[in-house]
Amino acid sequence: MKKLLVVTGGTKGIGRAIIDLFALNGFDIATCSRKEEDLNNLKSAIQAVHPQIEVHTKQADLSVKEEVKAFAEFVNNLKRPVEVLVNNAGFFVPGTIHEEKEGSLEAMIEGNLYSAYYMTRGLIGWMKTRKSGHIFNICSVASIKPYENGGSYSISKYALLGMTKNLREEMKAFGVRVTAVIPGATYTASWEGVDLPEERFMKSTDVAEAIYGTYTMSPNTVVEEIVLRPQLGDI
Repeated sequence: MKKLLVVTGGTKGIGRAIIDLFALNGFDIATCSRKEEDLNNLKSAIQAVHPQIEVHTKQADLSVKEEVKAFAEFVNNLKRPVEVLVNNAGFFVPGTIHEEKEGSLEAMIEGNLYSAYYMTRGLIGWMKTRKSGHIFNICSVASIKPYENGGSYSISKYALLGMTKNLREEMKAFGVRVTAVIPGATYTASWEGVDLPEERFMKSTDVAEAIYGTYTMSPNTVVEEIVLRPQLGDI
């Protein structure tokens, strides 16, 4: 049986690049997105290139706790151990703490932190039982560097990095590796409309390569944090 990769928010950007690379290396896939059409397009594209790969999809809005739990249940009902979990779902709304729209903090905590928290709780049982597996949480340079206009997004990503560090300590005894991925500006839909050349950004495929390379290391080693930035620095 092939190994199973679970990626939240896997139809675009970094999530999609991760799925493409792991599928290329023989992993079956389980993923979710808010849009059913995007999931259908992803499944068709992956299986057109890799017909032997199983792609399991479910529409879900991971800013809603009940839908996070429903996706975790969907994965568990596959009755297969999860080899790699990538908590990638999240979103960014610029703003400042003192001026941003009311509810911004709650929305980004739900979408960027709670989604990873409840997904991890829902799927980590497989890993603990097998004493094997790898969890990647997609944080951000906003997790380690305060910046103007970061507002609630930065708060949520600082919290996600803190959760990742704590989880890493908890999972040492179970042989489960936990890695924080801390990318700078990556060319995805989040940056559409920005008046900057594409080469000023990192590529989603570079982030995926870093994750896959980290996963392939021996169980004796864990990369605790992967910090990636554009060559010319933060945007």
